[in-house]
This record gives sequence, structure tokens and C-alpha cells, in this order.
Amino acid sequence: MVRAVFPGTFDPIHNGHIDIAQRAVRLFDELIIAVYDKPQKSLLFSPEERLELVNQAFAKNDRIKATQFSGLIVKYCREVNAQVIVRGLRVFSDFEHEFRMALANHRLAPEIDVIALITSEEHSFLTGTTVKEIALLGGDVSSLVPDHVAKMLTARFIELGEDGPNMIPMTSLRD
Repeated sequence: MVRAVFPGTFDPIHNGHIDIAQRAVRLFDELIIAVYDKPQKSLLFSPEERLELVNQAFAKNDRIKATQFSGLIVKYCREVNAQVIVRGLRVFSDFEHEFRMALANHRLAPEIDVIALITSEEHSFLTGTTVKEIALLGGDVSSLVPDHVAKMLTARFIELGEDGPNMIPMTSLRD
């Protein structure tokens, strides 16, 4: 059995993530979506909320599981007996970043391979930051995320009120 791990912050999960996961599970026996709990960037949703959003997105696929993880992804892969890390590539600048990460991970764990899937064309512009900014400004994100994520985004920005834009840095970071 070949188990793969698709790590990320998933803040929030969007259709680009879902596309990569659905394509990856066709290649591997099991896919674990690993929600990183302590990234070095500002987040809109807690680790538990992000995990729940991911679980809801894949509730009907028993070959996709979601968990939280901390620390090095290769250490987590060893803990869950995964042989592959799945990453998505949107644009050329993603390649450079992912290439460096893959080399570092290979140095730390040569037995774990990294597979990069090219995003589908319709999702090439999509990032969590883009989704959050559109939602924050009252735009329609229904074509970018599942319904349950769109509702959670709306609820979160209502909860934050008018100070929301100041509470959530919208600096463009890799998602």
C-alpha cells in the first residue's frame, strides 16, 4: 500500500486544494491531508477549524483522511508510514520554492519521495489569501471554495466586524 501525505495550512481549503487531492488519490492507495497547526503566518481559522473544513470537503471519500501535524513533514510522514509527499504547483515561482523544499526533505528523509502535481488551469490563480481577501471585501467565493467554506468565511468576517481587515494581515504569502 502506498500512502501519500498532502501537507498545507489550508486556510481555508479551496477548490485548487481539492483538485490536487482528488487527483493524488487516483495515484495512491491512501491520501492523508495534513493540516499544519503552527505555520509562520497569520491565519483566519484555528487548526481545529481548518481540519473540520478539510474533513467536510472529503467526507464522502474514505481513501482521503485529514489530520493535524506539527514539526517537520518528513517526521510526520515517518510516523504515519507515508512514502510520498504531494505538493501542488500553480505558477513557475511555486516550482522554485517547492524544489528547494523537496531537496531539503530528501536530505532529511531520502526514503520519502515528493510528487508535484500541476494545478488545473482554472485554479492556477487560486490561493487561500486570494479567497480570504475576496470574502473580506464581500465578493462571491462560491466558485472558489465548497459551500461550507464560503459560509464559514462569511461567518468569520461578520464575527470580526469592521476591524476584521486590520486583524488579518492580507500580505501575499504562499498558501
